[in-house]
Amino acid sequence: MPHVSSAKKTLCATLLGFGLAVFSPLASASDYYFFVDNQSSSRIVKLEVSQNKKKWGQFDIGRGIGKGKSSKLVWDDSTDEEECEQWVRAKFADGTSSEPAQIDFCQAMDDPIVFE
Repeated sequence: MPHVSSAKKTLCATLLGFGLAVFSPLASASDYYFFVDNQSSSRIVKLEVSQNKKKWGQFDIGRGIGKGKSSKLVWDDSTDEEECEQWVRAKFADGTSSEPAQIDFCQAMDDPIVFE
């Protein structure tokens, strides 16, 4: 195997990274997801998010997220222009709601949001 200088390796890696950045499509909301882990004693029937805790949008969670279950949710493309930091709250089948919590949905996407 021929010897390649570290400067040449760095240049090649930089050019490859630049080429991928130029030719890859921009990230859209559908590239962002998060997990919900329902550790409560009731089914989550509604999941809401808000940028300002005044106007709330809903995620389509179908029939809900059962107690002891987890679910992966994907952001809709209509949220492309929204901030990463959002408030989130859950509404439960027993009529209770969680306290709103501020989450940075662009960071640690594999760490679940746990509702107890």
